[in-house]
Parts: sequence; C-alpha cells; structure tokens
Amino acid sequence: MKVAMLGWELPPHNSGGLGVACYQLCRALSDSGMEIDFFLPYSDEHDIDFMNVRHAVPAGAEWVRRLGSAYESFKYGLSGGAVVEVGLLEHQDEFAAAAAELVTNEPFDVIHAHDWLTFLAGVRAKEKSGLPLVVHVHSVEADRSGQHHGGNPLVREIEEAGLLAADSIIAVSEHTKKAIIREYNIPAHKVTVIHNSIDHSFFASGGQQASEFEYQYIEALKAAGWRIVINLGRLTIQKGLDYLLRATAQAVKTSPKTLLVFVGDGEQRDELIMKAAEYDIADKVLFAGFQRGRRWRDAYKMADLFVMPSVSEPFGIAPLEAIGYDTPVLISKQSGVAEVLKNALKVDFWDVDKMAEYISAVSSNDALRDELRDSAKRELLSHSWHKQVPHFTNLYQRIIAAGARA
Repeated sequence: MKVAMLGWELPPHNSGGLGVACYQLCRALSDSGMEIDFFLPYSDEHDIDFMNVRHAVPAGAEWVRRLGSAYESFKYGLSGGAVVEVGLLEHQDEFAAAAAELVTNEPFDVIHAHDWLTFLAGVRAKEKSGLPLVVHVHSVEADRSGQHHGGNPLVREIEEAGLLAADSIIAVSEHTKKAIIREYNIPAHKVTVIHNSIDHSFFASGGQQASEFEYQYIEALKAAGWRIVINLGRLTIQKGLDYLLRATAQAVKTSPKTLLVFVGDGEQRDELIMKAAEYDIADKVLFAGFQRGRRWRDAYKMADLFVMPSVSEPFGIAPLEAIGYDTPVLISKQSGVAEVLKNALKVDFWDVDKMAEYISAVSSNDALRDELRDSAKRELLSHSWHKQVPHFTNLYQRIIAAGARA
C-alpha cells in the first residue's frame, strides 16, 4: 500500500509535538511494509530514510514556521481592524495546489492529511485524483484557542471543510472525537479514535552522567536539596500555565526549595513572567526558552516532576516523553493522554489546591516520587506506535474497499 501523507512539519523543522507524532507514526507504518511519501510545504532537507520526503513548495522551513503553526490560532480580521495573516492562507493554498498535482500524477492508494493546515491540500488532492481521504485531527480550533469563542472563524471554516470532505476521520483521543462532534456536528460513526503513542528508540540517546548535563546550574541546585518541577511545551492559554503558577505559589509555602522551570516559548511568555512576580515567586520560576536536542532531552532528565495542566489537551505526547526519561508526571484530566495513562497523578486543570498538594508531596517524598517514576516506566512499555499500526491499516483498507464499491 502506498500512502500520500500530507503534513506541515517534520523534525528537526518542527515547532511542537505534531511533527514528532507524524515522524514516529510514519516510521512504524514503514516498518510494517507500507510505502509512504510525505509532502511538506517547504524545501529544507531531512535526514530520513524510511519514507520519501517530498518538498511540494520551494519555501524555507523557518519562514513557514514563522507564518504560523498547527498549534496556534493565528490572528484574524475583526471589525476593530485586526490584521488577517494572509501570508499563511496564501501559502496554504499554494501547498494545496502543488500537493494535489503531485499526488494525482503518481499511483497512491490513499491520502492522509494531518491537521487543519493540510486539510485544503487533502481535499484538493482527493477531488483531483479520486483517491479516498483520511484526515487526522491532532487538535481542533476550539482547543487551540483555549475554548475562546470557538476560535478563529477562518480556521474553523477550513477545518470543517476537511472534516466534511473526508472519507474517514482519525481523532487522537476520545476527548478530540467529542470536540469534533460538538464543534462540527460530524456523525460519530465517521470518527475513529487512534490514540497517539511513543517510539521507544526515541530514548536511545540517553545515558549521560549528571556532570554532562546541559543544565549544570540546576544540577547544583538539586545537589543543595532543591526539587525541580518542569513544564515543557508552548506557553499559550490552552496549556493552563497560570494555574500551574498559582499552584506553585501554594506549594512553595510547604516546600520552599521547589523550582518551576518552563521549557518552551509562546505568546503568553511575558504575561507569565509578570504573573510569577505578582504571585511573589519570581525567584522560584525559570524560563529556559524553546530548546531542541540535548537541552530539550536534559530538561526532562533533570526534573523531579513534569506537570501538564492543560485546559484542553487533544492528546499530549510530552508526558510519555517525560516518563521515558524517568520523570513522574502530573497531568490534567482534560487531556487525551489521561485516557491511556494509568500511572500518573491526575487533576482537574482548575483545581489549584490539589495541584499544589501533589507538587508538594512529590517534592518532599522521595519514595512517592520513585514509585510514580517506576510504575509509569513499566506502563510505558505497553505503549508503542507499532501496536497502533493495525488500526491504521484496517482503516485504510476499509475506505479503499468502500471507494472501489462506489
């Protein structure tokens, strides 16, 4: 089977978890014998040997990343005069035209489009080639906007068009399936939940001694008895980070040697810095910025607890990554990963008191921290992208057969 995969990013030119999920999924599909061409809206090279990476549009990856990402609800026009990000929409249209032409001229069996930025390309490719279309929803606009009035109407229009045109829809969680049905009135039978997972070879580069860590200043704090709590991801309203700051402000009253580290960047950064000062914990909060490679990996490895307090999280791969690097996790119940992860502390995103209680407990109780870490690590072994492959294969075969009968 040959799949035309449409995506907006792949590592190392990714701005978040979508590119990682696409990479790991495609690797597992390729290992099963599937042939994959992955079409991208930029021309930067990738060192990938398990699939054919196709550059549909001659643009730079960094330029495309600056246009916008699949994780953010970009600005749109209002009566008050806000500016529409036309550059992103124009590039999306250019990618759609190019990808549709390329897909039509080659012998593919199915089209698989990831998230709203590629839905237009998927619809055009389906119309031009007659191939069945799968759209893979990693998030919906209402989630990306933090449920703020349903989000950007331009994005919602594109998202809805892709969902309606698709022969089948994949949602990364039951949480996301419910959002698709709620926001767009899509029939439940059209949406299949296939949870995200993890590639265990992802953790093979570990093993550095503490003295080799990139964050040696934090290692010095740990040696002095400090506990490190991290959040790794975008600094945006969807992630519920103000709740984490408020919980930290409570936790340090009983566990004063607690340091909260934000690893990531986003439009909420300056606001969070001001909030940390307002809550009188500016000296207990560190903003490390967006990191890749070794500094990204070591952020997980240095932590005593990873916290993901998202207001609405379609899935959330970061907790699985944290567990893979031997860090216990505290996650919001409003996340897709909470559906599949049993050995994790879970809290409603708005329950600041309970969040603070858990942070303080892990910070002050080594035995609790070690038990959480070890039980989660054992559980992680039962999760892998390779175990999800049959679900994708069956879905592809089903819609291909339906198309042949039509």
